[in-house]
Amino acid sequence: MSEDRPVIPDDIRSAVRLANGPQFVAIPGPSMVPPQVLAAFSRPIPDIYEGELIEVSDELWSTLPAIAGTTDAAQFVTISNGHGAWEMALANTLSPGDHVLVANCGVFAAGWGELAAELGVLVELIDAAPGRAVDPADVYARLHGDTEHEIKAVLVVHVDTASSARNDLAAIRRAIDEADHPALLMVDAIASLGCEEYRMDEWRIDVTVGACQKGLMTPPGLAFVWAGPRALEAHRTARLRSWYWSWTSRLDQSAHYLRYAGTPPVSHLYALREALSMIEAEGLEHAWARHAAIGGAVRAAVEAWSAPGGLSLNVTTPGERANSVTTIRTGDVDAELLRRTCRESFGVTLGVGLRTFAGEAFRIGHMGYVSGASTLGVLGAIEATLTRIGAPLGASSGVGAAARELADTAAGS
Repeated sequence: MSEDRPVIPDDIRSAVRLANGPQFVAIPGPSMVPPQVLAAFSRPIPDIYEGELIEVSDELWSTLPAIAGTTDAAQFVTISNGHGAWEMALANTLSPGDHVLVANCGVFAAGWGELAAELGVLVELIDAAPGRAVDPADVYARLHGDTEHEIKAVLVVHVDTASSARNDLAAIRRAIDEADHPALLMVDAIASLGCEEYRMDEWRIDVTVGACQKGLMTPPGLAFVWAGPRALEAHRTARLRSWYWSWTSRLDQSAHYLRYAGTPPVSHLYALREALSMIEAEGLEHAWARHAAIGGAVRAAVEAWSAPGGLSLNVTTPGERANSVTTIRTGDVDAELLRRTCRESFGVTLGVGLRTFAGEAFRIGHMGYVSGASTLGVLGAIEATLTRIGAPLGASSGVGAAARELADTAAGS
């Protein structure tokens, strides 16, 4: 020990509070919020009928479609979380007794189907193999067999935040076309917008559902639905709709407040404008590339940590792994002990395993306001936690593997 090293009493050394200082929440939404977005919430309330707020709202209306990759779709904003947007999408396109096919690769498509069933829709579920994305061939086979075209819509998520599987939406669209089936393709892109390549028009998606609290870096409270021409046509005869959720009432632009079916979500509009300005300044495709690099670094760390009885990536096929969230199976390691120690000892909060993953996995959210430095910090806290609790570990450092991965993709000299 160096002679000039400060002498720390044993009772202090045994209880160093390394969790004091900045806390980092690495859950897959709500994600970390940038300071300028938080600051926007402190603005005084303006006139909601004229002036600046109308300009802010118009700016959002012109900026948001690019996030969804559309120029053709009608846009609707709900004052809700993503579940509200789920309901809006269903209520405006379906009628009681209609039949939908839910293609599930984790938890959230099934959850959307549960909501549909509560509304009186007949729900049929097809499940992906464990650790896999939806197989488009399964969608094709079911629709090809539906010769009476009873199925009105296919519901799928782009990224499932429980499993961290990413579905190939273009391939699912092709499967529907090859089956020569008229079903609408309805996609929950809540965990991918702003993080993953998403092209609604190019992939011929009929309905896109989004929300503000993940890649769009804004506290929960706003959700979005984009409805393409076929969805708007289905809306004409849909009988599940109510006035509040109805696209018809919200398409009436004779007064600003009708966009929101009442009082606008003033503070959230200012905050979302700041978040979208950040994405615009970076460039959307650059944001996708940043998330791909960070996702690759997280996966490299997990692969370095992997050992018999220890950690492993949940999604088994590399091309099906999301860039916004990673689900990590813990083997013989106590998942809750790992999460608790990471939070209490190092100040990093990790995502819980949901439903079938409960107690058997944890999740790292790397979406929105994340950088190479913040990612390495999270991974360092996890590696220190794994060491502290005596978890099985591979021969090399996960943080080192992640750093090498980032070094290969970092811009600069």
